[in-house]
Amino acid sequence: MLKLKNVSKYYYQDGIIASGITKINLELFLGEFVVITGESGSGKSTLLNVLSGLDTYEDGEMYINGKETSHYSEKEYLEYRKKYVSNIFQNFNLVNSYTVYQNIELAMLMNGGNKKDIKKKVNELINKVGLNKYKHTKASKLSGGQKQRVAIARALAYETPIIVCDEPTGALDSKASNSILELLHEISHDKLVIIVTHNKAEIEKYATRLIRMHDGKILENKIVNPVNLDKDIKNQEIKNITNMSKIQLGIRNVFNLPVKFCLMLAIFFLIIITLVSNYGGTKNSLNSESAFAYSLYFVNSSDLRIIIKKDNKEAFTNDDYNKIKEIKEIDYIVENDLVNDYELYLDSNDIYLNGSIYTKKINKVSVGKLPVNDNELVIIVGKNNDYIKYIEKSILNEELTLENVTNNKKIKVTGILYLDNYNDYAYSFYLSDNLYKEIIPTINSDYITLDYQINDNNLGEYFTIMPNKNVLDNECYMSDELQYLCENNNCQNNKLNINYHNIYFNNNKELVIKGVYNKDNAKKNFNIDYDDNVYTILVSENDYNKLYNLDNYQSSVFIKDIKDLDLVVKKLNDLGYNTLELRKAKLNEFKIFEQIFKIINLIITIILVATVFFITYFIIRIIYKSRNSYYATLRSLGASFNDCVSILRNEIITFVNISYTVFVILICLIKNNIIKYEYLYNLTKYIGLKEYILVYLILLFIAILISHRYARKIFKESIMKNYGERI
Repeated sequence: MLKLKNVSKYYYQDGIIASGITKINLELFLGEFVVITGESGSGKSTLLNVLSGLDTYEDGEMYINGKETSHYSEKEYLEYRKKYVSNIFQNFNLVNSYTVYQNIELAMLMNGGNKKDIKKKVNELINKVGLNKYKHTKASKLSGGQKQRVAIARALAYETPIIVCDEPTGALDSKASNSILELLHEISHDKLVIIVTHNKAEIEKYATRLIRMHDGKILENKIVNPVNLDKDIKNQEIKNITNMSKIQLGIRNVFNLPVKFCLMLAIFFLIIITLVSNYGGTKNSLNSESAFAYSLYFVNSSDLRIIIKKDNKEAFTNDDYNKIKEIKEIDYIVENDLVNDYELYLDSNDIYLNGSIYTKKINKVSVGKLPVNDNELVIIVGKNNDYIKYIEKSILNEELTLENVTNNKKIKVTGILYLDNYNDYAYSFYLSDNLYKEIIPTINSDYITLDYQINDNNLGEYFTIMPNKNVLDNECYMSDELQYLCENNNCQNNKLNINYHNIYFNNNKELVIKGVYNKDNAKKNFNIDYDDNVYTILVSENDYNKLYNLDNYQSSVFIKDIKDLDLVVKKLNDLGYNTLELRKAKLNEFKIFEQIFKIINLIITIILVATVFFITYFIIRIIYKSRNSYYATLRSLGASFNDCVSILRNEIITFVNISYTVFVILICLIKNNIIKYEYLYNLTKYIGLKEYILVYLILLFIAILISHRYARKIFKESIMKNYGERI
């Protein structure tokens, strides 16, 4: 039994109190077909909403099976609706983007139904209301009569003992109206059906009880067709929507409205770009080679460079290099590490250039051609180097002197390569293979110490050694002024012991002093100037190379991407190599500013995330404003606050996942040069897996906050206010 005792409902608007219904007394029973009539504003719809639990009341008491309801909270009203009441609204309140099947299925999903049982019952209900042809048609494409049939089927799917209908035929023609009333009358035999209508004439023949209202009061309550009445109204078993159904509805809502789908994807994609731009830009600044740090000891101080040596200080073998090459994050290896920090000096009558040796392989030049012959090289500069552009034509194929290489070697510039993102004031030289090999001994000589000894006499640190093509292997010649070191001032056939060493090795070489040179024969026999070479020992080119063209005890690897630096260092360490990261070998006099910069950036990031959240929430609120009726429908079908939050959260997280997946795919395409987009490439250069995970977690955090905030706003209002209906 449903009973009202002195029930009143008031509305408050702009400081004015208006009465919806006043002192209503009423008893209703299972099996009744109750018709409530009255002119507009008489309070009939208000009474209906109070009976159905869609709205509260202020005075009196409403009983269900003898139990009071005036103390009900929102949660208890939710249980009341789920146990007892299904609604058929004047405006249907279907989900227009759902099909007929999905609208009816929704009621069963909200009551915890399983997929197998739902499918069978929904098909039975569709057949019962005569909509088999429209099973997969969206509700927005149905006529008024067809929509009302869907609403009735949805109400029946919920299996509640009470069905309340607000003007169920108000928007229908007479044929459709009769059909709907016949259907409602048929289902009233084992339910309590309550109908509000303006048209008493068309519905009176079905009624068991007529109620006429005026000015919020019942003027007439007449039983016109007595039936066997059940005292108690049986309630259905309460079940909660399953988690899988929440996920299903959330995902369904993502794709059911194409315009909303595109807008939401665009919003979250912009959020991702905003977060990545902030984080990537900061990392770019902090990892820039010239941002804060510099090196006093290394010419090539690239952050991409890692110096390696073996734990046992032995030389690298081909097997070592093959293992290192298997590290996919490495771009290239410079086997002789000393080359990286050696400067060359080019000179001619009106040109003077100095710079490092460019060790990465190049396959093309901007002007001219690649070096091939023994004495050729390419100049590499930034694309904005105006000086090289000015002398571009004159320097090509001009003979220049390589000053700091043995005998001041003459070379030719065959080409120029202009590079983006390269220091416009720095120069590098790319050498032909033979020229590269030729200068290795000269480079090594700066890092090897030689000690000379004749008999038991040390020659001292002022002596030098020089290759000469007129000297045979294992022999040497020295100045005649040095013969005082030998017995009888005659060094011929004496032995010269050379100890050559550095931190990696300590070796000896023994040569026979074949003779001496003097002022008379130095030029003739050896093509040298005597006065400039008094303290020089002449050896064969092979012996010279044995001293200085040694195995590699120290090498450098250059990685492809700075974000992989830590990973490469770990892999090299795991292979047993000692490593030195050049970025850590730099001086940083601005460390304090770097820390301040990081703190400021953290504050900016927090502010940015907060700003993004509120802007996103504001935009999503606008987009979802039309979705208020959807969540009102869920509430009318028994959805709790947590149910609505879960469905909305699943929907928004799906948007996040799709947007994020699209972004990741885009970045992969850009990094693999399938799509050319330099801005995004540079932006994500320093971003690794941890940063991508962090961005994703921030997106999830925003999605969860938005879903809770939006759901709270919905539940602040009554269901009818969410629908936008005026009572």
